[in-house]
Order: sequence, then structure tokens, then C-alpha cells
Amino acid sequence: MTLRDAKIGQTVTVKKLNGEGAVKRRIMDMGVTKGVPVYVRKVAPLGDPIEVTVRGYELSLRKADAEMIEVEEA
Repeated sequence: MTLRDAKIGQTVTVKKLNGEGAVKRRIMDMGVTKGVPVYVRKVAPLGDPIEVTVRGYELSLRKADAEMIEVEEA
């Protein structure tokens, strides 16, 4: 399951980050790392972007970035 598949109001745990180089580094720099809980706050009407809470702050992610983040239910 990826972060894009998570439902609004669901808390999931990051299992693995896919992706290469700069994109993966940018996601990690935003605080999305293995083992971190992520709460899905909102999803825009067309599904892009996804607003989540990570490490106490709100973050908006594009669908393409959310698909690179593998998660499991907390």
C-alpha cells in the first residue's frame, strides 16, 4: 500500500521509500522517513495534492510523490 492509497483520517506508518536520488532526498528532508507515523488530513478534489501531518507539522505532497512512499496501517 502507498500513501496515495491511504484514506482521509487514517494514520499510517512509513515502511519504505522508493524513488531515486534528488526526489527521495527531498522527501526524506521533509521528515518522511522509515518508521514515522503519517496522518492523512485532506485530499484535494482531484486527488492532488494530499495534505498530511508528519512530525507535528502539515505537509502537502503530490500524488506522484505519495506513490513513492510505501506505508502500512498503524
